[in-house]
Amino acid sequence: MSKQFPALDNAHRKFIEDQHLFFVGTAGPEGRVNISPKGMDSLRVLGPNRIIWMNLTGSGNETAGHLLEVNRMTLMWCSFTTRPLILRTYGTARTLHAGDEGWDALAGLFPDHRSARQIYDLAIDMVQTSCGYAVPFMEYQSERDTMQKWVDGKSDDDIRDYWVERNHQTIDGKPTRAADQ
Repeated sequence: MSKQFPALDNAHRKFIEDQHLFFVGTAGPEGRVNISPKGMDSLRVLGPNRIIWMNLTGSGNETAGHLLEVNRMTLMWCSFTTRPLILRTYGTARTLHAGDEGWDALAGLFPDHRSARQIYDLAIDMVQTSCGYAVPFMEYQSERDTMQKWVDGKSDDDIRDYWVERNHQTIDGKPTRAADQ
């Protein structure tokens, strides 16, 4: 049975810290809903009603495009180990790009990533937990090094060119601001 809370409590924060993977869900007013898995050291809980996460370069950029139209965001974690639990945070988010006011302070909370495209700042208005009884057991092995190898093989200009070529619009053709950086 699910339970709702107005904010994250200490048990929720501990659960989030213990997970190696989270999912982000966004949608514009029309078009496709996007759900993306995220990992690496890219998320920080800054308080009971605030989470930030650094978005690294990827094959798409749906979240950025969606948030330009509708600022709703859901983050979800699920346990693949002994304790079955699913935790979701619902709220509104703002997007920060390098050069935006506040970027430097928030980026300083993460390891340096040359491929950082955006930081998302989520204001949580509801937290929900549910059982997770049907989530399978899976064993964590390690982080992938694929992203870092890709970045190491690119110059800063190559990465920005990739944003312009591959990340400047959503799959529905909406702008993302990736080319503005």
